[in-house]
Amino acid sequence: MSDALKHECGIALIRLLKPLEFYKEKYGSAFYGVNKMYLLMEKQHNRGQDGAGFASIKLDTAPGERYISRVRSIAQQPIQDIFAQINERINKEFAEHPEYTEDVNLQKKNIPYIGELLLGHVRYGTFGKNSVENVHPFLRQNNWMHRNLIVAGNFNMTNVNQLFEGLVKIGQHPKEKADTVTIMEKIGHFLDDAVAKKYKQLKYEGYNKNECSPLIADRLNVAKILKRSAKDWDGGYAIAGLLGHGDSFVLRDPAGIRPAYYYQDDEIVVVASERPVIQTVFNVNFEDVKELTPGHAIITKKSGETSIKKILEPTERKACSFERIYFSRGSDAEIYQERKKLGKLLMPKVLEAIEFDTKNTVFSYIPNTAETSFFGMIETVEAHLNKKKTEAILNGNGELSAEKVTQILSERPRIEKIAIKDVKLRTFITEDSSRDDLVAHVYDVTYGVIKPTDNLVIIDDSIVRGTTLKMSIIKMMDRLNPKKIVVVSSAPQIRYPDCYGIDMARLEDLIAFRAMLDLLKENNKYHLVEEVYSKCKAQEHLEDKEVRNFVKELYNQFSAEEISDKIAELICDSSVKAEVKTIFQTIENLHLACPKNLGDWYFTGNYPTAGGNRVVNRAFINFYEGNNKRAY
Repeated sequence: MSDALKHECGIALIRLLKPLEFYKEKYGSAFYGVNKMYLLMEKQHNRGQDGAGFASIKLDTAPGERYISRVRSIAQQPIQDIFAQINERINKEFAEHPEYTEDVNLQKKNIPYIGELLLGHVRYGTFGKNSVENVHPFLRQNNWMHRNLIVAGNFNMTNVNQLFEGLVKIGQHPKEKADTVTIMEKIGHFLDDAVAKKYKQLKYEGYNKNECSPLIADRLNVAKILKRSAKDWDGGYAIAGLLGHGDSFVLRDPAGIRPAYYYQDDEIVVVASERPVIQTVFNVNFEDVKELTPGHAIITKKSGETSIKKILEPTERKACSFERIYFSRGSDAEIYQERKKLGKLLMPKVLEAIEFDTKNTVFSYIPNTAETSFFGMIETVEAHLNKKKTEAILNGNGELSAEKVTQILSERPRIEKIAIKDVKLRTFITEDSSRDDLVAHVYDVTYGVIKPTDNLVIIDDSIVRGTTLKMSIIKMMDRLNPKKIVVVSSAPQIRYPDCYGIDMARLEDLIAFRAMLDLLKENNKYHLVEEVYSKCKAQEHLEDKEVRNFVKELYNQFSAEEISDKIAELICDSSVKAEVKTIFQTIENLHLACPKNLGDWYFTGNYPTAGGNRVVNRAFINFYEGNNKRAY
């Protein structure tokens, strides 16, 4: 993706189902779980570079022994920093206490981070400052083991204010309004309530205080706590939690917006944000890794009993399509084929744009996530050329010379690596004019492969703001002196904010929105902007379920092709000599390529939850009033 875009967060949960001695004997280390957690987090590094966190719980510790450990980092390489700290502490303990090295019981008792229950998180912040206090996992502490709660997740809630006020009404005093804290305190409230009720019931049954503790752990109904907690949540989420005594859960939102996958056998239960991560780290097959059903939670009790429980009634499935286009690792078997198909489905429009002149066209891509779509695009070009070759040979009526046949068969797509991203370059100057000059050099180009008679087709996975295209890529491509530059997006036009994870909060940042506004001005329809603003303002005091997305009315004034052509103008300046055209994926073809992930609200404005319309409403009001605040 040429434009910088904040990623989804990533979660990883491991529950070891055997005693630590088992892993020491079979795998050579009682730190088997810690090692696997490092791999799970590192292989989800694509989902977050702002920070990372790790927490562990030891089961069945004696009173007075530390059983919860947590470490978080916002270092430049936070995952490596976390595990460097863990490794340093382990080595220090071994150096000071050589007797620990072979005794697993002493390791568990005295060394932090080793435990049966592990939770990891990688973060790309979309809300709040990037301080270590904003990094997951979050910890809610209590002297009662059962009331300790650790939470981490991949989520954004659209109704944080409502949830915050709900906590205040029940007498709480949350320390901040961030959705992570709000969610944790909501779960914590019902956890406290459930523990208190179990304790009262057990006392009634005749148990003394000391006898109650293990029985509470056994009888606590985690699914019921989650049902009470999540009743009013509006957003996309995959939320993982650990209870101090050893229960764990991962809950997915009812529309399946945010992803979650799990694997379990007789040794381990593991949950992560991406399927191939689990496949690789644990060397298991595609079919062994299951997708967590929307609205359901995978719950593992302290006993090791694992079950899938329905927490909320699933709604229409609207899993995020951006996961397939960009966020998730392309090594997933399904995602790889879907990305190739996205490229294939674009080719009819591309061939029209170059007037089917493949001989004088160079095909390339913007690294790195557009590469797979590029492969699909090239397969379609090859199929087009094969058809063309077959027709040419058949039309020769058997009278073609061997030289002519060879000439016909030798035609193939011209593939070159044109754009090269300089990953070492950082735009460290924030002053606009200086920064613009630096942005212009983020990409290098390959010289000597383009002729003045050539078209240059270059595919990107999406075009969000268009900033890097305008300031860098188009200008660099133009230096090669092509006749025409065709910029192809494997995603449709991004028209609306995303409030479920991706950091796209402001409408005016989106190049499709700016293109639509320019078209309104050119066609003497800009008065419609004020009309939509009035409609949005009139909805401010309505309940979420009554709010409509009136911004659609502005986009409906123009065809997708008209907006694409205007975007092509906006990503160029007067110095660009080549003709520039942009081609975007259609919504229909997106759904055809990614049939299991039909969430498309950033493209269509069709939000899967009521709170989504509230967000686009607020985003448009902010734009009209010149308010720079976030819409969620």
